[in-house]
Amino acid sequence: MCFIRQFLSPRATSAVFAAWLAVASPAAWAAHGYALWGDLKYPAGFAHFDYVNPAAPKGGELRLVSNLRVSTFDKYNPFTLRGSAPAYLSNLMFDTLLVGALDETGAGYGLLAEDVSAAADGLSVTFRLRRNARFHNGDPVLAADVKHSFDTLMGPHTSPAFKTILEDVAGLDVLDERTVRYRFKKANRELPLTVGGLPVFSRDWGNATDPKTGQRKTFDQVVMDPPIGSGPYKIGPVQFGKDITYVRDPAYWARDLPVRRGSANFDRILVKIYRDNTAKLEALKAGEFDLMRFFSAGDWARRVNGKRFDSGELVKAELKHRLPTGFQSYVLNTRRAPLQDLRVREALGLAMDYEWMNRQMFYNAYQRVQGLFGNTDCSPTGTPSPEELALMAPWREQLPPAAFGPMLVPPRTDGDSSLRANLRRAQALLREAGWTVQGGQLRNAQGVAMVLEYLDSNETGARVVTPWARNLEKLGIELKFRPVDFALYQQRLRTFDFDIISIAYGGTHNPGAEYADLFGSQAAKTEDSGNFAGVSSRAVDALIARMSNAPSKPDFLTACRALDRVISHSHYLVPQWSATTHRLVYNGWRLAQPAEMPPYAAGETWAIDTWWSKP
Repeated sequence: MCFIRQFLSPRATSAVFAAWLAVASPAAWAAHGYALWGDLKYPAGFAHFDYVNPAAPKGGELRLVSNLRVSTFDKYNPFTLRGSAPAYLSNLMFDTLLVGALDETGAGYGLLAEDVSAAADGLSVTFRLRRNARFHNGDPVLAADVKHSFDTLMGPHTSPAFKTILEDVAGLDVLDERTVRYRFKKANRELPLTVGGLPVFSRDWGNATDPKTGQRKTFDQVVMDPPIGSGPYKIGPVQFGKDITYVRDPAYWARDLPVRRGSANFDRILVKIYRDNTAKLEALKAGEFDLMRFFSAGDWARRVNGKRFDSGELVKAELKHRLPTGFQSYVLNTRRAPLQDLRVREALGLAMDYEWMNRQMFYNAYQRVQGLFGNTDCSPTGTPSPEELALMAPWREQLPPAAFGPMLVPPRTDGDSSLRANLRRAQALLREAGWTVQGGQLRNAQGVAMVLEYLDSNETGARVVTPWARNLEKLGIELKFRPVDFALYQQRLRTFDFDIISIAYGGTHNPGAEYADLFGSQAAKTEDSGNFAGVSSRAVDALIARMSNAPSKPDFLTACRALDRVISHSHYLVPQWSATTHRLVYNGWRLAQPAEMPPYAAGETWAIDTWWSKP
């Protein structure tokens, strides 16, 4: 399931056509939300989400550090391809038809939409907009704006991920001024949540003419025009290269809705920008901002200290969550000749000594990534079930034989296992693939040495990749570390110009059509897609389609487990590590919070959404 919160034009249809649609497929207005596999946790008429403080006071300022790797921003449009938008802009400024709860998965509740009705045949979903929904400029949010937003996101100037995720959406019809119906090409349980999570923006955003052509600007020319959304915040003071402030809209139309009560409590959210992690950490210790999330085990164990921690002003907290682990991995680009051979890819993975790295470098803070769907019901174990085998059987000739056996477990170097044994297995695989050591280097039959490049935008990445490179050297493989600035890194990723990269893929309890962008054949040929590994397999395409279109939860679980087996046993990814806690430092003197963190909160977004300023 893809419930879009991070965003990674015709006007209304004629009244005659709208009337025909309304008669042809009558809506049954009843549901205040939509659940993927069963009942909603919160009933109609609920007062607020359980994890908020409905009496939280409004006011004060939350000072954050940007969570993006870019050191500046050059646009306010987060949906176009080129440039970088400020951190947190999408979530703060754009409302959606539905919004999810942080203590529930696979469900969405009406925000812009007052009612949602999914057709019995699964081929459409209808939303009726709230009459009081307003954009920041005071205009009502109308069906024509929803259609304009959808058509724009599906247009030529936005990320191709939207086209991939929305591939099974046939279109959007305006039924009346406040009613829209999304039509689907085929039944798909997740699509109501997918379209319900799309950002909605005003038709008037960027509504200016190009002085040269006299025509309305195309969407890629809408760069610094302040967005006209309907979210709780608007853009305030900006110092380019330094910071941006979002200011709470005191007239925010949804402030008293159950799905928003107790949230958006800060009058101002200041987001500061620093050029590197060292500068961020020192600024935190100096009291320049209030909250920071940590991803480095070394920083967390050794450098998060000082007088502000000793005094209790800064609080160091590890917050347990129930989020999927995701599948942070080294990605092997199969568009490159040496990496097209599965045996070579498997050999590369055998050379990683994760257990040594976790002891010596990570302070035993992590767990090894296990497949695509760790910590969810989608994660496969043991041998495939008869149902999984039935899904994979038509593609047996195209799939690795190992996919039909026990689920892959990443190689270990402790207990009965050892690095030496793993490297011997890797040598055997490389020999099978036609690679032998000649003059101290691994070479193929043509005498070409195996030299691979690891691309990173952060020079500190060398520390983590070096132990792997040392072990590969024992096999005769040279792994070069290539640091580049982030702009060039983005460009090379867009054009798939790399051998190996590291990607922290997010996890989900409800995977669906978005996996076509990660592993689908069409995405493999589409520049700027998320298919960095270059996976192009009819079998994988079929399993993703089956997962996205499953008619029941058992069918869904069968499909996603089969997909995990195929991707894992194909060794497109060398699994890295994950954590089961959010490591946060926050200012305990300035910030107050609800008693417990909801289980599916994503780090600092919980603070942004539900914390408040102490008096």
